[in-house]
Amino acid sequence: MASYDGLMLDSFYLHLVRRGTIYLWVFVVFVAFGRYFTLTINVSDSLPGTIFLVQKEAKPRKGDLAAFRYGGGGPYERGALFLKQIQGVSGSEVLARDVGNGYREYFVDGQSAGRAKPTSKGGILLQHGPVGIIPNGHFFMSAPHPDSLDSRYAWVGWVSETELVGRAISLF
Repeated sequence: MASYDGLMLDSFYLHLVRRGTIYLWVFVVFVAFGRYFTLTINVSDSLPGTIFLVQKEAKPRKGDLAAFRYGGGGPYERGALFLKQIQGVSGSEVLARDVGNGYREYFVDGQSAGRAKPTSKGGILLQHGPVGIIPNGHFFMSAPHPDSLDSRYAWVGWVSETELVGRAISLF
């Protein structure tokens, strides 16, 4: 008489024989998907949407959402994945105008890019981001939310294309 464990192994073996091709294809698709795409969850209010598909190594353009690796400093660890909109590209002009009480309004090629605050919600002093002509291979990244940590602040500054992960698409 076969043991219970032996019956379980036989049943498992038969299952794999019958469905092995399906499992192999699922594995191949999973590996291929991971090579070209990643899913990420937006845990902040900086962008509308919660789940985003990032197309790795896709070259985003001005106006696109993009994912990049944070350079470090401040409240987040180096390498954290950030999602923002590309508002400025190499050659774009970034200007900032003081609007009082430590606030600065940022403009990229004449379009508003949001207001930078003097302190975070937690009371941390914030350094304002760079102004001038965006250098070759860099981007001005921002989000519409007033508490977004983006290129309006020195911790992010201009984002290098070497830090870009790819273009992001909001799923929901």
